[in-house]
Amino acid sequence: MTLLLIYCSLLGLVVGSFLNVVIYRVPHHLSIVRPRSACPNCHHPIGERDNIPVVSWIILRGRCRQCRSPISLRYPLVELGTGILFALTAWRLGTHVDLGAFLILDAALIALALIDLEHLLLPKSIVYPTLGGVGGWLLGSAAYYGQWHRLLIAVMCSLIWFVVFWVLNFLSPRSLGYGDVRLTLVLGIALGWLGVGDVLIGFFAANLIGAVIGLTLIALKKMSRHQPIPYGVYLALGTVVAVLVGRTLLTHWHYWPNA
Repeated sequence: MTLLLIYCSLLGLVVGSFLNVVIYRVPHHLSIVRPRSACPNCHHPIGERDNIPVVSWIILRGRCRQCRSPISLRYPLVELGTGILFALTAWRLGTHVDLGAFLILDAALIALALIDLEHLLLPKSIVYPTLGGVGGWLLGSAAYYGQWHRLLIAVMCSLIWFVVFWVLNFLSPRSLGYGDVRLTLVLGIALGWLGVGDVLIGFFAANLIGAVIGLTLIALKKMSRHQPIPYGVYLALGTVVAVLVGRTLLTHWHYWPNA
């Protein structure tokens, strides 16, 4: 288990470095492959030695090697956060074959949450490939373990959550964006694979977190009641809660004694 946690942590750091590219380029409709990463101020390409996750930022003291302009703290935080989340997910799921699906989910949720926070956007160019990656991996896991019934429940949860949000979007498009509707396909199949209870935990945790943050910001006059909210951020947070502690909560409440 220790080796798995170390491996997933290091993998998360590398993936987090790539996510920084995705978070910046996808909303601007830029290629995530070319050109190579460069300083946004002087546009000098970032060398290999300056592209080591977290370490390079610390060595450079948060500044570009060429022009000495500040490098946002967001970059090492995304890398570090991805590494930590990957390790926590590995700790929760262990060496089970489906771990890969949830690492894909983790990476996508980090990218989507930060893009939604900044742009109020959940790009389908991220959502749909994530659905394919997570769904495909769980399909392989179902075949490996012979857990077709589990996969069926996951697909049903995905479709039901999608239909519910589609109806809400149809009735009030300003209250719920279609990006959130698309995202439920991914969240439903991932959490549904863990169990129906985990889907409920994810949904209620997302809304509870959103309500607490929203009411707090309104009370502090940092936002108005009519201001659009990045609901994708709350869906991502709720999903992480469900994956990491959903089984513990369900067992504690005795709703699913065999969880």
